[in-house]
Amino acid sequence: MRRTERFYVNGANSLWHIYKTIPFWKVVRNFIVIQLARYTPFLGVKNWLYRTFLGVKVGDQTAFALMVMLDVMFPEKISVGRNSVIGYNTTILAHEYLIREYRLGKVEIGDEVMIGANSTILPGVKIGNGAIVSACTLVHKDVPAGAFVGGNPMQIIRLKEPHEQNEKDSI
Repeated sequence: MRRTERFYVNGANSLWHIYKTIPFWKVVRNFIVIQLARYTPFLGVKNWLYRTFLGVKVGDQTAFALMVMLDVMFPEKISVGRNSVIGYNTTILAHEYLIREYRLGKVEIGDEVMIGANSTILPGVKIGNGAIVSACTLVHKDVPAGAFVGGNPMQIIRLKEPHEQNEKDSI
Protein backbone atom coordinates (compact mmCIF):
# COMPACT_ATOMS: atom_id res chain seq x y z
CA MET A 1 0.00 0.00 0.00
CA ARG A 2 1.09 3.59 -0.53
CA ARG A 3 2.58 5.55 2.35
CA THR A 4 0.15 8.43 2.83
CA GLU A 5 -1.00 10.33 5.86
CA ARG A 6 -4.80 10.68 6.11
CA PHE A 7 -6.66 13.76 7.29
CA TYR A 8 -10.41 13.47 7.79
CA VAL A 9 -12.82 16.38 7.19
CA ASN A 10 -16.41 17.09 8.20
CA GLY A 11 -19.11 18.57 5.98
CA ALA A 12 -18.27 19.37 2.37
CA ASN A 13 -15.74 17.29 0.44
CA SER A 14 -12.09 17.79 1.33
CA LEU A 15 -11.31 20.06 -1.62
CA TRP A 16 -13.58 22.70 -0.06
CA HIS A 17 -11.12 22.71 2.88
CA ILE A 18 -8.10 23.33 0.65
CA TYR A 19 -7.03 26.70 2.07
CA LYS A 20 -7.22 25.34 5.60
CA THR A 21 -4.65 22.82 4.36
CA ILE A 22 -2.26 25.11 2.50
CA PRO A 23 -1.91 28.88 2.17
CA PHE A 24 -3.52 30.39 -0.93
CA TRP A 25 -0.42 32.40 -1.88
CA LYS A 26 1.79 29.32 -1.71
CA VAL A 27 -0.48 27.65 -4.28
CA VAL A 28 -0.36 30.74 -6.50
CA ARG A 29 3.45 30.94 -6.33
CA ASN A 30 3.84 27.19 -6.96
CA PHE A 31 1.43 27.35 -9.91
CA ILE A 32 3.37 30.17 -11.56
CA VAL A 33 6.74 28.44 -11.07
CA ILE A 34 5.43 25.10 -12.33
CA GLN A 35 3.87 26.71 -15.42
CA LEU A 36 7.15 28.48 -16.24
CA ALA A 37 9.07 25.24 -15.82
CA ARG A 38 6.59 23.19 -17.87
CA TYR A 39 7.24 25.28 -20.98
CA THR A 40 10.93 26.12 -20.70
CA PRO A 41 13.19 24.06 -22.97
CA PHE A 42 16.19 24.56 -20.66
CA LEU A 43 16.68 21.55 -18.39
CA GLY A 44 19.04 23.34 -16.02
CA VAL A 45 16.55 26.19 -15.57
CA LYS A 46 13.74 23.73 -14.76
CA ASN A 47 15.84 21.98 -12.13
CA TRP A 48 16.87 25.33 -10.64
CA LEU A 49 13.24 26.51 -10.47
CA TYR A 50 12.12 23.25 -8.84
CA ARG A 51 14.94 23.26 -6.27
CA THR A 52 14.96 26.98 -5.47
CA PHE A 53 11.29 27.91 -5.41
CA LEU A 54 9.47 24.62 -4.78
CA GLY A 55 11.83 22.66 -2.53
CA VAL A 56 11.86 19.63 -4.82
CA LYS A 57 14.93 17.44 -4.36
CA VAL A 58 16.38 17.01 -7.87
CA GLY A 59 19.54 14.99 -8.53
CA ASP A 60 22.29 16.03 -10.92
CA GLN A 61 21.67 15.47 -14.64
CA THR A 62 17.97 14.70 -14.11
CA ALA A 63 15.78 15.78 -17.01
CA PHE A 64 12.13 16.84 -16.80
CA ALA A 65 10.60 16.80 -20.28
CA LEU A 66 8.20 19.39 -21.64
CA MET A 67 4.84 19.69 -19.85
CA VAL A 68 5.71 17.68 -16.73
CA MET A 69 3.23 18.65 -14.00
CA LEU A 70 4.47 18.52 -10.42
CA ASP A 71 2.13 18.64 -7.46
CA VAL A 72 1.10 22.29 -7.17
CA MET A 73 0.26 22.10 -3.47
CA PHE A 74 3.03 20.00 -1.96
CA PRO A 75 5.96 19.87 -4.43
CA GLU A 76 8.43 19.75 -1.53
CA LYS A 77 7.31 16.16 -0.92
CA ILE A 78 8.82 15.08 -4.28
CA SER A 79 12.38 13.84 -4.72
CA VAL A 80 14.03 12.60 -7.91
CA GLY A 81 17.48 11.02 -7.94
CA ARG A 82 20.36 11.68 -10.30
CA ASN A 83 20.39 11.05 -14.05
CA SER A 84 16.67 10.25 -14.26
CA VAL A 85 14.27 11.15 -17.08
CA ILE A 86 10.70 12.23 -16.40
CA GLY A 87 8.76 11.91 -19.66
CA TYR A 88 6.52 14.36 -21.48
CA ASN A 89 3.29 15.37 -19.73
CA THR A 90 3.90 13.16 -16.69
CA THR A 91 2.03 14.14 -13.52
CA ILE A 92 3.61 13.62 -10.10
CA LEU A 93 1.16 14.01 -7.19
CA ALA A 94 1.95 14.26 -3.48
CA HIS A 95 -1.68 14.82 -2.43
CA GLU A 96 -5.14 13.54 -3.18
CA TYR A 97 -8.37 15.17 -2.10
CA LEU A 98 -11.25 12.75 -1.61
CA ILE A 99 -14.82 13.13 -0.34
CA ARG A 100 -14.31 12.69 3.40
CA GLU A 101 -10.53 12.94 3.63
CA TYR A 102 -7.37 14.11 1.98
CA ARG A 103 -4.06 12.27 1.85
CA LEU A 104 -0.47 13.46 1.67
CA GLY A 105 2.54 11.32 0.82
CA LYS A 106 6.12 11.65 -0.34
CA VAL A 107 7.06 10.56 -3.85
CA GLU A 108 10.59 9.17 -4.06
CA ILE A 109 12.04 8.49 -7.50
CA GLY A 110 15.49 6.86 -7.50
CA ASP A 111 18.62 7.28 -9.59
CA GLU A 112 18.65 6.48 -13.32
CA VAL A 113 14.89 6.01 -13.51
CA MET A 114 13.01 6.38 -16.79
CA ILE A 115 9.38 7.54 -16.56
CA GLY A 116 7.53 7.28 -19.89
CA ALA A 117 5.33 10.03 -21.31
CA ASN A 118 1.83 10.68 -19.97
CA SER A 119 2.35 8.68 -16.78
CA THR A 120 0.78 9.56 -13.44
CA ILE A 121 2.55 8.93 -10.17
CA LEU A 122 0.34 8.91 -7.08
CA PRO A 123 1.34 10.05 -3.57
CA GLY A 124 3.22 7.76 -1.21
CA VAL A 125 5.08 5.85 -3.93
CA LYS A 126 8.76 4.88 -4.15
CA ILE A 127 10.33 4.06 -7.52
CA GLY A 128 13.61 2.19 -7.12
CA ASN A 129 16.93 2.90 -8.80
CA GLY A 130 17.15 1.87 -12.45
CA ALA A 131 13.41 1.26 -12.83
CA ILE A 132 11.61 1.87 -16.12
CA VAL A 133 7.98 3.01 -16.16
CA SER A 134 6.22 2.54 -19.50
CA ALA A 135 4.34 5.43 -21.11
CA CYS A 136 0.76 6.05 -19.89
CA THR A 137 1.27 4.14 -16.66
CA LEU A 138 -0.66 4.81 -13.45
CA VAL A 139 1.95 4.25 -10.72
CA HIS A 140 -0.22 3.40 -7.72
CA LYS A 141 2.27 1.30 -5.75
CA ASP A 142 6.01 0.97 -5.23
CA VAL A 143 8.25 -0.02 -8.14
CA PRO A 144 11.19 -2.28 -7.24
CA ALA A 145 14.71 -1.26 -8.27
CA GLY A 146 15.48 -2.35 -11.83
CA ALA A 147 11.88 -3.30 -12.62
CA PHE A 148 10.08 -2.60 -15.89
CA VAL A 149 6.44 -1.70 -15.19
CA GLY A 150 3.49 -0.48 -17.19
CA GLY A 151 -0.25 -0.27 -17.58
CA ASN A 152 -3.31 1.10 -15.87
CA PRO A 153 -3.30 -0.10 -13.21
CA MET A 154 0.45 -0.63 -13.16
CA GLN A 155 1.78 -4.18 -13.33
CA ILE A 156 5.30 -5.50 -13.15
CA ILE A 157 6.29 -6.60 -16.64
CA ARG A 158 9.83 -7.69 -15.83
CA LEU A 159 12.11 -7.74 -12.81
CA LYS A 160 15.84 -7.40 -13.19
CA GLU A 161 17.64 -10.64 -12.41
CA PRO A 162 20.20 -10.47 -9.55
CA HIS A 163 23.10 -11.12 -11.95
CA GLU A 164 21.94 -8.22 -14.17
CA GLN A 165 21.99 -5.91 -11.16
CA ASN A 166 25.56 -6.98 -10.31
CA GLU A 167 26.76 -6.49 -13.91
CA LYS A 168 25.43 -2.93 -13.94
CA ASP A 169 27.05 -2.15 -10.60
CA SER A 170 30.44 -3.30 -11.88
CA ILE A 171 30.37 -1.05 -14.97
